[in-house]
Amino acid sequence: MNLLLTAAGLRNETLREALRDMLDKPFGSANAVYIPTASLAEPGDHGWFVADLNRLHGLGWREFDVLELNGLPRQSVLDRLLHADVIYVSGGNHYHLARSITANGLADGILKALESRVYVGFSAGSMMFSRHLTAHSADVIGDTADLHVLGAKSVEPPFGLFDWYLKPHLCSPDFPERDDAWADDIAARADFPLYFLDDESAVRVRNGEVDVVSEGRWRFHP
Repeated sequence: MNLLLTAAGLRNETLREALRDMLDKPFGSANAVYIPTASLAEPGDHGWFVADLNRLHGLGWREFDVLELNGLPRQSVLDRLLHADVIYVSGGNHYHLARSITANGLADGILKALESRVYVGFSAGSMMFSRHLTAHSADVIGDTADLHVLGAKSVEPPFGLFDWYLKPHLCSPDFPERDDAWADDIAARADFPLYFLDDESAVRVRNGEVDVVSEGRWRFHP
C-alpha cells in the first residue's frame, strides 16, 4: 500500500517527486481520479479547492476523472476508482468524508483498490486512516464543531489502519491559530500518537514503512 498523506496537496517539487517515485510511471501515462467529497461539506469561498484541482490537473495525466462518493451506485464508484492509478482525496470536512465512505459501504473496496494504486490525501483526505478518527479525538483536538455541523454526534474510522493521528496545517497562514503552542496543547492532552504537518509536508506510507517528506516543518509526538 502506497499512501502520500499531505497537509495541503502537492505544493512543492519534493512532494511531486515522492508521488512520481511511488507511481513508478510518468504522470502522462497514468490515470488520476479526484474525489471532492470532503470539500462539499465546507461553506464559504472554495478558491482553495479550485487551486488544488488545477494544480493536480496541471501535472498532465492521461485521464483525469472527478468522482463524488455520494449519490452514485457503489459499484460505479469502485469501478472508477479501479480505473485510476492515483486516487486523490481532497480536503474539507474529514468527518463528512469518513461518514461518506462508511455509509456507502466503500471502505473495503477502497482498501482493495489501494493494494495496487497510490493514494494521495489533501488535509481531510489524509486523515482517514487512523483508528483514532473518533468523537474522542474530536474532543481532544478541538474539532467537535466540525463533527456536529452536519448533525452527527459520532463517527467511525473507515479504515483504522494506524495508531497515529494526523493533524494538518501547522503554522499555516490560512490557519493562524495553529501555531506551536496550539500543537503543544493538543499533544499534552492526547492519548494517541500525533503527526502535525505544515502545508509543505506529507506522511508517506510505502510497503509498511512510514516516514515524512517535507520542504517545511513537521512534528511527531509519540
